[in-house]
This record gives sequence, C-alpha cells and structure tokens, in this order.
Amino acid sequence: MRIALYQPDIPQNTGNIFRLAACLGVSVDVIEPAGFVFDDKRLQRSLMDYIDFLDYKKHVDWETFYQWSKIHNYKLILLTTKSQKKYYEYKYKNNDILLFGRESAGVPKEIHQCVDERLLIPMQKRLRSLNVSSAASIVAGEALRQLNSFNQ
Repeated sequence: MRIALYQPDIPQNTGNIFRLAACLGVSVDVIEPAGFVFDDKRLQRSLMDYIDFLDYKKHVDWETFYQWSKIHNYKLILLTTKSQKKYYEYKYKNNDILLFGRESAGVPKEIHQCVDERLLIPMQKRLRSLNVSSAASIVAGEALRQLNSFNQ
C-alpha cells in the first residue's frame, strides 16, 4: 500500500504525512507541482529527521503518475467528500494507493473519473472536510489494520 498526494499545497501537512508514512512503513508518492519547494522550512520542521526512514517518489505530473501506477498494477483509491462509500466498507489490498487531493481544491473531475474507487470519511453535516494529514492517518490506519501490516 502507498499514499499519494496530488499537488499538495501546505508543507506542514505534507511533512506530517511523510512522518506518518515513515512510522508506518508506507511509501509516499508526490504528484507535482506542489505548492511549495521541498526544502521549505515548514516541511522540514514537521518532517523532522524522519526523511531518512521514508520511501517516497516524486512524479512530475498526474499523467506520469497515472501511467506509472498502471504499469505497476496499482489501484487508485481516492479519498473524497464526493462519494457515498465509506472508507471502512472497502476491502484494502496491498496494491492500493490511497490518493489525497490538494488541501485547497481536492482533485479535478477528470481524476475522479479515472480512479478505481472513491471513498468517504463520514463527518458531521455542514462541515467541509478534514485536514488532509488527519484523513491520511485515519484511512492508512484502517487499511493497515485490515492488511495486518503494522510494523512491530
């Protein structure tokens, strides 16, 4: 299983997700362009020294990432508020990539149409969305629980 970040906007969130992924032994894909440079102090502050324990890959754009994911037989699982299927109702597999959109805008409609699955984290009505690093934590935890993949 992997986590993918579509054009992340906020370096602190990306750093938090990197740190989460390092601790859980999950690889991360960053689909550029990002809204910050990777030597941003805010990214470094939230990531701390966990970069040494992280497996991550940058992709220059969506098309490059999408083709790479298909060549490697990954399934793209988009977390979105525009779904009815709850994240805990899905049966996760080792070849899933959990895809999270930009903090400011999610992902474009075209991406919604080409992913393999769209999942929702249920929330209180009238509220827009969770912080992307919180969402990644919730869903990665459930996926790893189902896969019995927590590192000991």
